[in-house]
Amino acid sequence: MIHKRDKKDEEDGFCNPFARLDKTSVLQEARVFNETPVNPRKCSLILTKILYLINTGMAPLTTLEATDAFFNMTKLFQSKDSTLRRLVYIGIKELSRMAENVYVVTSSLTTDMNAKDDQCRPAALRALCQITEASTFQGIERYMKQAIVDRNPTVSSAALVSSLHLAKNIPDGVKRWANEAQEALNSDNIMVQYHALGLLYHIRKSDRLAVTKLVTKLVRSPMKSPFAVCQLIRISAKLIEDEGAGSDSIYYDYIESCLRHKSEMVIYEAANAIINLSCTSQRELQSAISVLQLMLSSSKSTNRFAAVRALNKIAMNHPNAVMACNVDLENLITDNNRSIATLAITTLLKTGNESSVERLMKQIASFMSEISDEFKIVVVGSTRALCAKFPRKHTVMMSFLSSMLHEEGGYEYKKSIVDTIIAIIEDNPEAKEAGLAYLCEFIEDCEHTSLAVKILYLLGREGVKTAQPAKYIRYIYNRLILEKSPVRAAAVSSLAKFAAHCEDLLPQILVLLERSVLDADDEVRDRATYYINILAQQSKSTKLNCISSPLQVSMIGLEKALSAYLQDTHSNQEQSFDIKQVPLSTAPITGLLDVNQSIKLDSGRKSLANGPVSGTNHGTGASSAIEKIAATRQDLYAEQLASVSELSSLRLGPILKSSLPLELTESETEYVVQCIKHMFREHIVLQFDCTNTLNDQILEQVSIDMEVFEGFRQLLQVKCDQLVYNTPRSIYVVLAIDSGSIDNYNDDSGVDISQLFGTFTGVTLKYLVKDCDPNTNQVLDDEGYQDEYALEDVDILISDYMQKLIVPDFQTCWEESGEDNQVEETYALSNFKTLDEAIKNLVNFMDMNVCDRSDRVPDGKNAHTVFLSGLFRGQVQVLICAKLAQSTDGITMKITVRSSSMTVSEYIASAIV
Repeated sequence: MIHKRDKKDEEDGFCNPFARLDKTSVLQEARVFNETPVNPRKCSLILTKILYLINTGMAPLTTLEATDAFFNMTKLFQSKDSTLRRLVYIGIKELSRMAENVYVVTSSLTTDMNAKDDQCRPAALRALCQITEASTFQGIERYMKQAIVDRNPTVSSAALVSSLHLAKNIPDGVKRWANEAQEALNSDNIMVQYHALGLLYHIRKSDRLAVTKLVTKLVRSPMKSPFAVCQLIRISAKLIEDEGAGSDSIYYDYIESCLRHKSEMVIYEAANAIINLSCTSQRELQSAISVLQLMLSSSKSTNRFAAVRALNKIAMNHPNAVMACNVDLENLITDNNRSIATLAITTLLKTGNESSVERLMKQIASFMSEISDEFKIVVVGSTRALCAKFPRKHTVMMSFLSSMLHEEGGYEYKKSIVDTIIAIIEDNPEAKEAGLAYLCEFIEDCEHTSLAVKILYLLGREGVKTAQPAKYIRYIYNRLILEKSPVRAAAVSSLAKFAAHCEDLLPQILVLLERSVLDADDEVRDRATYYINILAQQSKSTKLNCISSPLQVSMIGLEKALSAYLQDTHSNQEQSFDIKQVPLSTAPITGLLDVNQSIKLDSGRKSLANGPVSGTNHGTGASSAIEKIAATRQDLYAEQLASVSELSSLRLGPILKSSLPLELTESETEYVVQCIKHMFREHIVLQFDCTNTLNDQILEQVSIDMEVFEGFRQLLQVKCDQLVYNTPRSIYVVLAIDSGSIDNYNDDSGVDISQLFGTFTGVTLKYLVKDCDPNTNQVLDDEGYQDEYALEDVDILISDYMQKLIVPDFQTCWEESGEDNQVEETYALSNFKTLDEAIKNLVNFMDMNVCDRSDRVPDGKNAHTVFLSGLFRGQVQVLICAKLAQSTDGITMKITVRSSSMTVSEYIASAIV
């Protein structure tokens, strides 16, 4: 049946003739396959329809429908039409994934594979390999070996590629074809040689020695196929990385020699391999950069694009090495291909000097309207990096970004610009007011709600710290009367922050907020009412805590606490809900901790710090085990502990803090043990996660033995009944904190707070070993024998008790805390060479919240002050002001601690040794 296009279809352009196919009708039409004689044209059209339905997923075929269609299609083998036969082979491949009993066509396909029709042989071979299973593999093995070395390159290539697909399911059988693949490697056809190398490498890739021999042989006898040479370059580069070889290896020499190959494809592949090798130094990059520089002036746009993209990648880590290409890159700015022009510009931004910034910005602006949003985002990212590199040029770049904000573009493009301006504001205080002004102009006509909300939040956070905060009120108020409800709600919150920080603006802002009390949206009304009542308070700290400081409790923990409170209403009718009983939320962890340079705690000494002390017992494998952990890990641990019946019966209360996993063994040992410390108000639960890496042993009655220091006593241990191969299980040790050191931090209490800290020594894993069958885990020795395994000691550090507490305004909180419980200490940190290193270790040791982004040291500064805030054991708010100065002897640090307890302040100030 031929679909006729009417006049309207022709006016609309391309019309898909299969757009309205009905699966039932097509399957009924497939009965035509049974007619004799076969109508090739009609059957080809129907078969095309079936393939269209399968590949587009418009109407998936059931197993029964696919099987019926498959067997109807087999009747077409009687046709001699080559086009129809090749469609039949494709149909067999597609339907074999859904139909049953497809093996019935094996003999027909085998016959076609050995026929004289060279057009059908490769297609028949591919279809045969698609339906071959392990049970029928031997029947086709002889034919496949012959096809691999066939004189017809099309047949040989089809056999080699099909062998690669077969190797996924029948790897041992395909390995026997290595000799034939080796013979095909000597073919004069470039595709046969390429596919033969791919199959040989796949067969030998699990044998390092065999791969080495293969590559060593081939690098000494160059191949004709440029595709095969590219494949060999990739294999050589992988060998260099796997073996940790340097630039003196024969593989590297081979890759470098390919830079002089006659094929441009090979030259680029070799250059790309060199720049991606981890062992390549900046000096060795020059050879690759030289050939890429020549490709920049190529007449082929593909070569220019590939070269400029590679140089762009090099410029990320070695911008100075690419500077020699700047003249050629500038010539590409006017390239007709805007993708090439964009990459050239972004590369120049990474390699250019400060004096060329303005010129480059003007050149970029001239063609920004001609490129897609995808490339515009790339330019914005490069501008962000350039502003970090040349902070004094922020005026030029902020003006450029502002002009881009007012141009046409999608959400992702506008979001990238806003994020870049925000990042520049955060990194460069001098750019703050200009950046806020540009963002204020943007929200006047911003059509994206989420971006308007983000900018209003930024205004509330940063606008209050500027010299003239009043000038932002107009922009914020405009959002209250012109925008959607989410934006109005954000504007109300932003106005409240200005009122909380700026006393002189409070009366005017209260008038504006009172107008929002009558807003049509519930959220806006509720926020306005809440803020008006809070702003009526006299205490500035109360205003800041209730308005600028977010609710820091765990949402899941709050939900559980409220649910428990409501269920226990009868016994608590006169007792208000205490939110202090809800644990703080776990702060997001943005990266791996530097656990090998931690500041060591000494619970009984005061002295000058000499830098990091080794032996922190975190283990060398800790960093590999610590992944990015979600902010809800504390809630997940709480659920895990609640599921242990022995622990739930103790009524431990909410978790104050859970530590990161602490490696107590090396990762390569037979038993891998990690420890997680869960801190409660009156208890500590040590969770030992154990993994048995021996498949011929089962451990039973697994327990932990250790020496408990003064101040703690062991209440309970939940042992592990059985530890099988590669299945982690947990052991729990519950320690009670002696009553004298729990809650009383008054100066006259006589409490020795140092008893909260120390080291659990002699930590040992004890168990009963039983031999087992590695395959079935069946125990072979019923009696077994007792054994033990020594583990690393477990430290209880100051960071284990400290929760990150966000304060809205550190200076205000610092002033209100007063000097009554203030303690100062001075330390010489001789082992730290830079301020960044010292600050990083201090923050990791204390594990407190960094306020006002004070952990960032401005370039060229020799002195810096860090502000930290935290909550000690869920009760005592601690503020730290640490002043660090760099000298020739190292780092000098003066630390000032304020809290509500002199005992806590003294101990924290003296904890660094």
